[in-house]
Formats: sequence, structure tokens, C-alpha cells
Amino acid sequence: MNLKKFIVPAIVLAMGTASFSAYAAEKVVKIGNILPLSGPSASVGIQGKQAREMAVDEINKAGGIKALGGAKLKLLFADSKGDPTTGVTETERFINTEKVSILTGAWNSSVTYPATQVAERYGIPFVVEVSVRDTITERGFKNVFRIAAKDSWWTRDQFRFLADMQKEFKTPIKKVAFVYENGDWGTGFAEKWRGLAKAAGYQVVLDEPYPSTASDLTPVVLKLKRSNPDVVFMTSNAADAILLTKTMTDLKVNVKAIVTSGGGHADPSYLEAVGKNAEYLFDIVEWETDLNRPGLKETNDKFKKLYGYNLTGEAVDAYAAMYLIKDVLERAKSTDPNALRAALAATNLKGGKTGLLAYDSIQFDQTGQNKNASLVVVQVRTGKDGKMDRISVWPKNVRRAGYKVVFPQPGK
Repeated sequence: MNLKKFIVPAIVLAMGTASFSAYAAEKVVKIGNILPLSGPSASVGIQGKQAREMAVDEINKAGGIKALGGAKLKLLFADSKGDPTTGVTETERFINTEKVSILTGAWNSSVTYPATQVAERYGIPFVVEVSVRDTITERGFKNVFRIAAKDSWWTRDQFRFLADMQKEFKTPIKKVAFVYENGDWGTGFAEKWRGLAKAAGYQVVLDEPYPSTASDLTPVVLKLKRSNPDVVFMTSNAADAILLTKTMTDLKVNVKAIVTSGGGHADPSYLEAVGKNAEYLFDIVEWETDLNRPGLKETNDKFKKLYGYNLTGEAVDAYAAMYLIKDVLERAKSTDPNALRAALAATNLKGGKTGLLAYDSIQFDQTGQNKNASLVVVQVRTGKDGKMDRISVWPKNVRRAGYKVVFPQPGK
């Protein structure tokens, strides 16, 4: 009897199923998440962490990754503290010690920029859910994919919005001021604002960076008041957004419009802290709770029940990122970095749990930028219940039915 013809196929079969057997035994896919869980950006980091946890709990309860034998997603978190050096160190640890299959983060562009460079060097895919610095996806990297719009799109749409308001309400704008946190996010926005203001013919009467850790922003607000702009553009984290608004109220700063940039102004703690002092403010975000999107109400209600507040744009991007990773793993049928990168590049994810985004699909261009990412401007107003409400107003096709935009602010 020729045993060879029985033994050799058995060995081949065993070798061919070795990797699958490993998944069957372990049934875990590690995802490394680098977030600011302390420091000035902690609130958005925590929102992103909670949204990830809710999504992964849903995915795992629904059977995990079926193409990998029901493997469960396992979230690992590292606190970047908003510090680039810490972010790089944690990225190295996730890759070399924890052996993660994929990375996400890091909200702060100043952290995401070097962290993605580390991931690229090791060939590990990195899903950037929110960080907006343009150059994150403009370095020719093959493993970096961003869901959110980049900062040149945010600033572009802020100025488009302002132009539309002037036309709609026949209110000319001549002078603008820029007030922004002095990290990568704020300085990146300011750089774009300067070019857009020049192209629009606006006079820039103030260009003022400040540290998010400042405990007193009175000098900044005094400069703002003396410059007497028609419109002030801002980027702020939560604590400094609150401090700026309260100080502007105390010093009676009067402008035609305040246009902010998500982040701290979109944080739930902001309206809780400043209340009616935020009345009429305009904020640009990727998402809002009043958008007419499938599954939005149910998902937001669940999140609010779990954590006590509504989803934010940052949280929705983080939630969608987990379902993107699920989709990528199902299509790749592997955690091999090259297979994951190829699946990410081929993504055209529509509907399902990602359908609550403000746009119809996640689809990456050759740089790794989601080319379908879009933005929404909301206005803050007092609701019928006396609480502050965020109402979608721009573009006009997303404006809440029956709502009349207030522009300019009363008194200017």
C-alpha cells in the first residue's frame, strides 16, 4: 500500500488551513486605537472611544467576522494625551508588542501625522476617522485612509456658507477675524482661511492663535473686540471654546456672525456650560442629529441611553470606522496587511450602519482620502423646551424644514 499518496495531501491540507485554524482557536482581531483620553482634547477622545465600543459590541454580538470563522474584534486603547511623541510611542507598541492588525486615530492632527508615518513604515493599515490636516493623506502613503473631510474642505465650505448667507440676506461682509488654538488643527485652518479671505476680498483685522491650555483668554478677546470684525472664525477644543464664549459675553463682543469648526464647539459639554450665550452661533460639522438619514434616530437614541448625550460628528465617524473595518476584514478574508490595504483601497461602502453618515458612501481616492465626505453647517438656537438646539441650515438641501436662519446676529 502506497502511504505517500495519503500522507502528502494531508500535510498540504493541514498547511493550507493553518492560518484559518489559528483564527478558529483565537477568534480575535486586534484593533489599536490611539486617542486623546486626557488633556485638552479628552472629551472628543472619549466620545470616539465610546462610539467604537458601541459599534464593536454590535459587531461581535452579530457574529463577528464571518469570513474569519466568527473572529471577534478586540479594541485596544492608548492615551496619546494629545502629544505627538506619546502617539508615536504607542503606535510602535501596538505594532511590535500587541501585534495589532489595523490602527485607528488619533483625532489630533499633530499626533495622527507622525503616527501614520510609523504605520506606513511597518506597512500596517491606519484608518483616520477624523484628523483633518490635509497633508496626512498627501505624502504618497499606501496604508493611510481618512474617512473625514480634510481641513481645506472644511474651510472652503465655511467661506461658501458665508457667501451664501450674504446673498440670501443681502448683508455684506467686509472684515473677518481668525481666533484659533495653536496646534496643527487650528494653524492648519488659519492657513487656509488667509487664502480664502484674500480671494473673497475680505480684510483680515485679527489673526490670533492661543494655547488650548490657557486659563484666561481675556487678552485674546480684548484684541477681538478692538478689531471690530463683521465675522469671526474659530477653532477650539471644549474648555477653551467655553472660556472664549463666556469671556466674549462678559466683554460684550458684537459681531454679525461667529463661524466655528466643530471640535470643542460641537462637544456636548459646550452648550451645557454656555447655554444661551451660544445663541445664533454657526458651527460646521460632518453630521448632526436632525439629518434625515436611515437609522440615525435609533443609533443616536441607543448611544444617548448608554452615555447620556447625543452622538457628535466625531463619534459618528468613529462608529462608522468600526463598520468599515468589519467590511474590509470580510472582503479581505485575512488580517494580512497587504490584503487589508487592498480591501481598503477598493472600498465602496454604502448603507447599513454607515448609512447614518451625512453622505452616501465611503470611497477612497488614490491618496486614501474619502472623496465623498461632506459637511453641514448648523445654527445654535433655543428650543421649545428652553434647551439649546443645533439646527442644520446649510447646504439648503439639508436645512431643517420650516427653520428660518438668523443672519446677521441681532444687534449688529
